[in-house]
Amino acid sequence: MMKNPALFLLAAFAVLTLTATASPDPAPEGYQSLFNGKDLGSWTVPEGDNGHWKVLDGVIDYDAQSEAKEDKNLWTVEEYGDFELRIDWRIKETTGFYDVPYVLPDGSTVKGPDGKNLTHPMPNADSGIYLRGMSKYQLNIWCWPIGSGEVYGIRNNESLPQEIRAGVTPNRKADNTVGEWNTFIITMKGDRLTVVLNGHTIIEKALLPEVPEKGRIALQHHGGKKADGTWSPASSLVQFRNIFIKPL
Repeated sequence: MMKNPALFLLAAFAVLTLTATASPDPAPEGYQSLFNGKDLGSWTVPEGDNGHWKVLDGVIDYDAQSEAKEDKNLWTVEEYGDFELRIDWRIKETTGFYDVPYVLPDGSTVKGPDGKNLTHPMPNADSGIYLRGMSKYQLNIWCWPIGSGEVYGIRNNESLPQEIRAGVTPNRKADNTVGEWNTFIITMKGDRLTVVLNGHTIIEKALLPEVPEKGRIALQHHGGKKADGTWSPASSLVQFRNIFIKPL
């Protein structure tokens, strides 16, 4: 039992300090770190953001309230062509009920007699990772039953062949529970994409039509607070850590 109160307080402060300044994992061999746990030096903060993309307790934290007038996403400084990206992410909390469509394994949705998507309301939050500089090639992070990791801009494009849309549709939901950390391993080689989520290969060598050869990577802003102060039901209350990239 510690008899000196001052020593007890000092020890407690040391524990809190170590927790608050936890360092990221070391970069795996052959990888470059895109986040040092201290600042956003490898990223371009949106002009006028006003501190909503920030480093908090050693992770990149976002509250979905960027005040930037235009692009609110957080982009890498550098562009990348072929690469393997490892990134941890978590949804902090959901922000309301969203009308989610029923997505089938082939990427199509269940429609009613009127030809519109059948939906069901469920708790949701929404962010993602943009590849090769374009929102069209975005891996979703959300709470849909289809799971995170789909390429929404391709899967949802009904003008594309069904096999292409099926290819960017996760073959399972591999997400952990909201509030827990998840790990993506994202591989881009040419116009082909492979995604591993929490150890499960959910997308394998999917074709991304007309994807640029090179571009920046972004962490996505989505939603935010409405005029009445309530949350949009698909807002990006998210965090990221341990971000490593290996050019291929």
